[in-house]
Amino acid sequence: MRLKSHFRSPISRLLIFLLVFVSPAIAETLDGIWDGTVTVNDVAIPFQMEFSSKGSNVQSYFFNGDDRVNPSSEGTFHDGFLVLKFASYGTRLSAKLKDGTLIGLYEGGRGSSYPFEAKRHQPSVVPANARTTPSIEGNWEIQVKSAKGESAWHFVVRQSATHVSAAILRVDGDTGTLAGDYKDGEFVLSHFTGERPFLVVVTPLNDGSLGLEISNYRETQTLLAFRPEVARAKGLLPPDDPTQHTRMRNPSEPLHFSFPDLNGRIVSDRDPHFRGKVLLINITGSWCPNCHDEAPFLETLYRKYHHQGLEIVGLDFEPEEQLQDWSRLRAFIQRYGIDYTYLIAGEPSQLNEKIPQAENLNAWPTTFLVGRNGLVQAIHTGFSSRASGQFDSALRNQIESDVARLLSENVRTASSPIGGAKTDADR
Repeated sequence: MRLKSHFRSPISRLLIFLLVFVSPAIAETLDGIWDGTVTVNDVAIPFQMEFSSKGSNVQSYFFNGDDRVNPSSEGTFHDGFLVLKFASYGTRLSAKLKDGTLIGLYEGGRGSSYPFEAKRHQPSVVPANARTTPSIEGNWEIQVKSAKGESAWHFVVRQSATHVSAAILRVDGDTGTLAGDYKDGEFVLSHFTGERPFLVVVTPLNDGSLGLEISNYRETQTLLAFRPEVARAKGLLPPDDPTQHTRMRNPSEPLHFSFPDLNGRIVSDRDPHFRGKVLLINITGSWCPNCHDEAPFLETLYRKYHHQGLEIVGLDFEPEEQLQDWSRLRAFIQRYGIDYTYLIAGEPSQLNEKIPQAENLNAWPTTFLVGRNGLVQAIHTGFSSRASGQFDSALRNQIESDVARLLSENVRTASSPIGGAKTDADR
């Protein structure tokens, strides 16, 4: 009788009600890894996200290969509704949890909105065809006629049984890690980390080449890839050398700039602060994924060599709406802890107008290295991520080597442009 009367108390009845009738969406958390898709130009692009929560506050990450990247700057999950903001990209994810599926919209990336869905991650099972999966591991060259004048792109592939991690490396940088598996005669690879959505379907062909169908936010292309030695035997041109793609019109003239910083103060290459210093001038933008890849490297370089005489100047080009509201740009600077000089140069369409001394300047990022004599000594176009393997490490090592060499030079004995002929100023 006592037990029966206990369950009839008001508090007990409330507890029973909460346990039985409370909405599962309110009690459920999103913690863990989720398999998602964004739909871009009618193409569903798979990717993964990870959530962790504390109360109704949610933190999320995307994955670039095995690396957790692009953390959300704000996030809430309440009454089944998820809202995430990514300040350094100026994007937002809104979704509702229904029957175990998050359904919503990812907005703001390059002015686009992508339908979004996600379910809890299910561990993959090694397929029965693992032993008969063709090997495509290694380096390839994708034949292309790009808007930047390229004849080929690098295609870097790592493979473990049926699973592949790859990257397409263009003159302005790579796609990030394209990951996926072999099924029904093709490898289906994808990438999405809050920006640069890619889906690449790779079909090994009978002649040893690869057929690639590449879909991104702009278009879908069908291209061929060959091993480098096969491409040379066919007389095909290699990918552009990132140290030769962009050049100075007159190497004997300094690269001039004069733009405001975020406080409106005009900063010029003629300022006494830069005299006799080694200067790294970086063309960048908060909208540019490869610039996000490069920013931590530049900040590390600055901290390591600033006391030896290195100055870094970021020349930022932003779309018109971002020039009216610098919230994304400020979040970009804060996210990477940028301490070096950062200037607002204009809109992307104004690049050649604002930097007229360079020819074939058409890639973000592009880095100019200026010696103590005030002349451009080297130009590095683009920046890669770890997904590009040896090409990424080679680029990082080359830039750091060039910086160290220039810092070791005396102003009066500054050498000719790295890798180039001596100018009249050098003789």
